[in-house]
Amino acid sequence: MLRTEIRQSMFQAESGNPVRWRTEPGLVDYDEAVAVMEQEVARIADGADELVWLVEHPPLYTAGTSADPKDLVAPDRFPVFATGRGGEYTYHGPGQRVVYVMLDLKRRRQDVRAFVAALEDVIIRSLDAMNIRGERREDRVGVWVKRPDKQPMPDGSATEDKIAAIGIRLRKWVTFHGFSINVEPDLDHFSGIVPCGISQYGVTSLVDLGLPVTMDDVDIVLRQSFEQVFGPTAIEKPYS
Repeated sequence: MLRTEIRQSMFQAESGNPVRWRTEPGLVDYDEAVAVMEQEVARIADGADELVWLVEHPPLYTAGTSADPKDLVAPDRFPVFATGRGGEYTYHGPGQRVVYVMLDLKRRRQDVRAFVAALEDVIIRSLDAMNIRGERREDRVGVWVKRPDKQPMPDGSATEDKIAAIGIRLRKWVTFHGFSINVEPDLDHFSGIVPCGISQYGVTSLVDLGLPVTMDDVDIVLRQSFEQVFGPTAIEKPYS
Protein backbone atom coordinates (compact mmCIF):
# COMPACT_ATOMS: atom_id res chain seq x y z
CA MET A 1 0.00 0.00 0.00
CA LEU A 2 1.27 3.49 -0.87
CA ARG A 3 1.87 5.97 1.96
CA THR A 4 -0.64 8.29 0.32
CA GLU A 5 -3.25 5.55 0.76
CA ILE A 6 -2.51 4.82 4.43
CA ARG A 7 -5.11 5.97 6.89
CA GLN A 8 -2.94 8.40 8.82
CA SER A 9 -4.93 8.80 12.01
CA MET A 10 -2.76 7.84 14.97
CA PHE A 11 -5.60 8.31 17.48
CA GLN A 12 -5.44 10.13 20.77
CA ALA A 13 -3.46 8.26 23.40
CA GLU A 14 -5.53 5.89 25.51
CA SER A 15 -4.57 7.79 28.65
CA GLY A 16 -6.33 10.88 27.31
CA ASN A 17 -3.48 13.03 28.62
CA PRO A 18 -2.12 15.73 26.30
CA VAL A 19 1.31 15.28 24.75
CA ARG A 20 3.94 17.33 26.56
CA TRP A 21 5.22 20.09 24.24
CA ARG A 22 8.65 21.44 25.10
CA THR A 23 10.70 24.03 23.18
CA GLU A 24 14.37 24.35 24.09
CA PRO A 25 16.07 27.76 23.77
CA GLY A 26 19.53 28.12 22.26
CA LEU A 27 21.55 25.37 20.60
CA VAL A 28 21.45 21.86 22.06
CA ASP A 29 24.46 19.54 21.68
CA TYR A 30 23.52 16.39 19.79
CA ASP A 31 24.90 14.00 22.42
CA GLU A 32 22.88 15.80 25.07
CA ALA A 33 19.73 15.54 22.98
CA VAL A 34 20.18 11.81 22.46
CA ALA A 35 20.72 11.29 26.19
CA VAL A 36 17.52 13.19 26.99
CA MET A 37 15.56 11.18 24.43
CA GLU A 38 16.88 7.90 25.83
CA GLN A 39 15.69 8.90 29.31
CA GLU A 40 12.31 10.12 28.12
CA VAL A 41 11.65 7.05 25.97
CA ALA A 42 12.31 4.81 28.98
CA ARG A 43 9.93 6.88 31.10
CA ILE A 44 7.21 6.86 28.43
CA ALA A 45 7.55 3.09 28.02
CA ASP A 46 6.88 2.87 31.78
CA GLY A 47 3.73 4.97 31.49
CA ALA A 48 4.82 8.62 31.54
CA ASP A 49 3.07 11.10 29.28
CA GLU A 50 4.33 11.40 25.71
CA LEU A 51 6.60 14.23 24.59
CA VAL A 52 7.44 16.42 21.61
CA TRP A 53 10.72 18.30 22.02
CA LEU A 54 11.69 21.16 19.70
CA VAL A 55 15.39 22.01 19.44
CA GLU A 56 18.10 23.58 17.29
CA HIS A 57 21.56 22.06 17.03
CA PRO A 58 24.98 23.50 16.25
CA PRO A 59 26.18 22.51 12.75
CA LEU A 60 26.62 18.73 12.50
CA TYR A 61 25.97 15.68 10.35
CA THR A 62 24.20 12.53 11.49
CA ALA A 63 24.45 9.09 9.92
CA GLY A 64 21.39 6.87 10.01
CA THR A 65 21.42 3.09 9.87
CA SER A 66 21.44 3.11 6.03
CA ALA A 67 24.19 5.73 5.61
CA ASP A 68 26.74 5.06 2.85
CA PRO A 69 30.22 6.37 3.77
CA LYS A 70 30.75 7.72 0.25
CA ASP A 71 27.85 10.14 0.83
CA LEU A 72 29.90 11.95 3.48
CA VAL A 73 31.55 14.36 1.06
CA ALA A 74 33.33 16.56 3.64
CA PRO A 75 34.01 14.39 6.72
CA ASP A 76 36.08 17.09 8.46
CA ARG A 77 33.68 19.97 7.97
CA PHE A 78 31.40 19.39 10.97
CA PRO A 79 31.15 16.74 13.70
CA VAL A 80 29.58 13.49 12.49
CA PHE A 81 27.36 11.42 14.77
CA ALA A 82 26.31 7.83 14.16
CA THR A 83 22.70 7.45 15.23
CA GLY A 84 20.28 4.56 15.47
CA ARG A 85 17.51 6.29 13.55
CA GLY A 86 16.51 5.10 10.12
CA GLY A 87 17.73 6.85 7.01
CA GLU A 88 21.07 8.05 5.69
CA TYR A 89 23.12 11.22 6.19
CA THR A 90 21.43 14.45 7.18
CA TYR A 91 22.47 17.87 8.38
CA HIS A 92 21.32 19.74 11.48
CA GLY A 93 22.21 23.30 12.33
CA PRO A 94 21.03 26.77 13.37
CA GLY A 95 17.94 27.93 11.54
CA GLN A 96 16.57 24.41 11.25
CA ARG A 97 13.76 23.27 13.55
CA VAL A 98 14.36 19.75 14.78
CA VAL A 99 11.27 18.07 16.22
CA TYR A 100 11.88 15.01 18.38
CA VAL A 101 8.65 13.03 18.63
CA MET A 102 8.35 10.54 21.50
CA LEU A 103 5.00 8.77 21.32
CA ASP A 104 3.89 5.38 22.59
CA LEU A 105 2.32 3.63 19.62
CA LYS A 106 0.93 0.92 21.92
CA ARG A 107 -1.44 3.61 23.18
CA ARG A 108 -2.30 4.70 19.66
CA ARG A 109 -1.71 2.47 16.64
CA GLN A 110 1.14 -0.03 16.21
CA ASP A 111 1.86 0.82 12.60
CA VAL A 112 5.26 2.32 11.75
CA ARG A 113 4.38 3.23 8.14
CA ALA A 114 1.24 5.00 9.31
CA PHE A 115 3.31 6.88 11.88
CA VAL A 116 5.74 8.08 9.20
CA ALA A 117 2.82 9.10 6.98
CA ALA A 118 1.32 10.99 9.92
CA LEU A 119 4.58 12.90 10.48
CA GLU A 120 4.59 13.80 6.79
CA ASP A 121 1.01 14.97 7.22
CA VAL A 122 2.03 17.27 10.10
CA ILE A 123 4.71 18.85 7.92
CA ILE A 124 2.45 19.17 4.86
CA ARG A 125 -0.32 20.77 6.93
CA SER A 126 2.20 23.20 8.43
CA LEU A 127 3.53 24.20 5.03
CA ASP A 128 0.00 24.59 3.69
CA ALA A 129 -0.78 27.00 6.52
CA MET A 130 2.15 29.09 5.24
CA ASN A 131 0.95 28.89 1.61
CA ILE A 132 3.58 26.38 0.51
CA ARG A 133 2.60 23.13 -1.17
CA GLY A 134 4.60 20.29 0.34
CA GLU A 135 4.33 16.83 -1.21
CA ARG A 136 5.35 13.29 -0.30
CA ARG A 137 7.05 10.94 -2.71
CA GLU A 138 6.67 7.16 -2.50
CA ASP A 139 10.33 6.58 -3.37
CA ARG A 140 11.68 9.32 -1.08
CA VAL A 141 10.85 9.80 2.60
CA GLY A 142 10.43 13.41 3.65
CA VAL A 143 8.55 16.38 2.23
CA TRP A 144 9.33 18.05 -1.08
CA VAL A 145 8.43 21.24 -2.92
CA LYS A 146 8.39 21.77 -6.68
CA ARG A 147 10.67 24.51 -8.02
CA PRO A 148 9.35 25.74 -11.39
CA ASP A 149 11.75 28.69 -11.01
CA LYS A 150 14.72 26.34 -11.48
CA GLN A 151 16.08 24.43 -14.45
CA PRO A 152 13.76 21.48 -15.24
CA MET A 153 14.86 17.89 -14.80
CA PRO A 154 16.27 16.07 -17.88
CA ASP A 155 12.86 14.46 -18.46
CA GLY A 156 11.22 17.90 -18.51
CA SER A 157 9.56 17.58 -15.11
CA ALA A 158 9.84 20.32 -12.51
CA THR A 159 12.87 20.34 -10.24
CA GLU A 160 12.09 19.42 -6.63
CA ASP A 161 13.84 20.44 -3.42
CA LYS A 162 13.62 18.81 -0.02
CA ILE A 163 12.35 21.04 2.76
CA ALA A 164 11.87 18.50 5.56
CA ALA A 165 13.59 15.25 6.52
CA ILE A 166 12.26 12.36 8.60
CA GLY A 167 14.20 9.72 10.53
CA ILE A 168 12.74 7.67 13.35
CA ARG A 169 13.58 4.88 15.75
CA LEU A 170 11.38 2.76 18.02
CA ARG A 171 12.03 1.08 21.33
CA LYS A 172 9.27 -0.96 22.96
CA TRP A 173 6.94 0.77 20.47
CA VAL A 174 7.94 4.22 21.75
CA THR A 175 9.13 6.48 18.95
CA PHE A 176 12.08 8.84 19.08
CA HIS A 177 14.11 11.06 16.79
CA GLY A 178 11.55 12.57 14.38
CA PHE A 179 11.77 15.24 11.70
CA SER A 180 13.46 18.50 10.80
CA ILE A 181 12.15 21.42 8.76
CA ASN A 182 14.41 23.99 7.16
CA VAL A 183 13.40 27.47 8.27
CA GLU A 184 16.55 29.53 7.58
CA PRO A 185 19.65 27.32 7.81
CA ASP A 186 22.82 27.92 5.80
CA LEU A 187 21.95 25.74 2.80
CA ASP A 188 25.62 25.53 1.81
CA HIS A 189 26.14 23.34 4.89
CA PHE A 190 24.21 20.56 3.15
CA SER A 191 26.93 20.35 0.49
CA GLY A 192 29.17 18.35 2.83
CA ILE A 193 26.90 15.32 2.42
CA VAL A 194 24.60 13.73 -0.10
CA PRO A 195 21.41 14.43 1.89
CA CYS A 196 19.54 11.19 2.47
CA GLY A 197 21.60 9.60 -0.32
CA ILE A 198 19.72 11.54 -3.01
CA SER A 199 21.98 13.55 -5.31
CA GLN A 200 19.62 14.55 -8.13
CA TYR A 201 17.48 16.86 -6.01
CA GLY A 202 18.33 19.95 -3.98
CA VAL A 203 17.50 21.33 -0.55
CA THR A 204 15.50 24.42 0.26
CA SER A 205 14.12 26.35 3.24
CA LEU A 206 11.13 28.51 4.03
CA VAL A 207 13.20 31.68 3.72
CA ASP A 208 14.82 30.42 0.49
CA LEU A 209 11.28 30.08 -0.89
CA GLY A 210 10.67 33.74 -0.07
CA LEU A 211 8.70 33.27 3.14
CA PRO A 212 9.76 35.83 5.79
CA VAL A 213 9.05 33.72 8.87
CA THR A 214 10.73 33.31 12.25
CA MET A 215 11.30 30.12 14.19
CA ASP A 216 8.54 31.19 16.59
CA ASP A 217 6.11 31.57 13.67
CA VAL A 218 6.92 28.05 12.49
CA ASP A 219 6.62 26.59 15.99
CA ILE A 220 3.07 27.91 16.34
CA VAL A 221 2.01 26.34 13.06
CA LEU A 222 3.77 23.05 13.82
CA ARG A 223 1.93 22.71 17.13
CA GLN A 224 -1.44 23.39 15.51
CA SER A 225 -0.78 20.84 12.79
CA PHE A 226 0.51 18.24 15.24
CA GLU A 227 -2.66 18.56 17.31
CA GLN A 228 -4.81 18.05 14.21
CA VAL A 229 -3.06 14.73 13.56
CA PHE A 230 -2.09 13.41 17.01
CA GLY A 231 -4.34 15.18 19.52
CA PRO A 232 -3.94 17.80 22.26
CA THR A 233 -0.64 19.09 23.65
CA ALA A 234 0.35 20.89 26.83
CA ILE A 235 3.29 23.30 26.94
CA GLU A 236 6.03 22.52 29.45
CA LYS A 237 9.05 24.51 30.52
CA PRO A 238 12.35 23.72 28.74
CA TYR A 239 15.01 21.59 30.41
CA SER A 240 17.53 24.44 30.59
